[in-house]
Amino acid sequence: MQPHKIVSKQEWIEVRKAHMAREKELTRAREALNEERRNLPWVKVDENYVFEGPNGKVTLGDLFKGRPQLVVQHIMFAPEWDAACKSCSFWADGYERLVPHLAARDTTMVAISRAPVAKLDAFKKRMGWTFDWVSSGGNDFNADYGVTYTREQIDKGEKKYNFGTTRFYGEELPGISVFYRDEAGNIFHTYSCYARGLDMMNAAYHYLDLTPLGRHEEGLPYPMDWVRLRDQYQPEASKAGCCDS
Repeated sequence: MQPHKIVSKQEWIEVRKAHMAREKELTRAREALNEERRNLPWVKVDENYVFEGPNGKVTLGDLFKGRPQLVVQHIMFAPEWDAACKSCSFWADGYERLVPHLAARDTTMVAISRAPVAKLDAFKKRMGWTFDWVSSGGNDFNADYGVTYTREQIDKGEKKYNFGTTRFYGEELPGISVFYRDEAGNIFHTYSCYARGLDMMNAAYHYLDLTPLGRHEEGLPYPMDWVRLRDQYQPEASKAGCCDS
């Protein structure tokens, strides 16, 4: 950590106000980007996707629960795995309690993975999550929305992930997809984001960004190497040097 200049409170306020002007620029730019996102064209979904839920089969339309908007969190959990991806779980811990708030604004949120529903339910219970989570193991939903790839695709070394901008780093990858359902029951795909595009949805990271140490990921094998499932952290993990071991 670089040494910081120590100043009086008044000097600090002046510097902070100058920085706030930059923050306001970012806020205005983000608001403009959000408006542009809302105005993107849509793609009609013609595939009749059927998922396996804890109470049986459900269609993509069923997942809306009568609301016009659906947010899908693609959690990495392959059929042969015993647990979900630790990084996807890091995100899931953050949105676990958001579901009622989203519902109040006509939006349903659901997690979708390829693992069988029995594994999803067991892991959900372990983590104490309450959001809806269904299995796409019996359909092509994950492949169609860019979060599952074959070993053959990976071995070719092609850039297919994140709209063709990123090389694969595994068969299961993270993402968020958004859908809209009109009064006639037609479903449209309106948005998807992947890779660093998911960063905006991780509140823990943005809290860390407010601190002097920031995300403190320099020198790690990869940025989220420090992340663990919530029940796997050791007491000493809160120390500043925890990521160096």
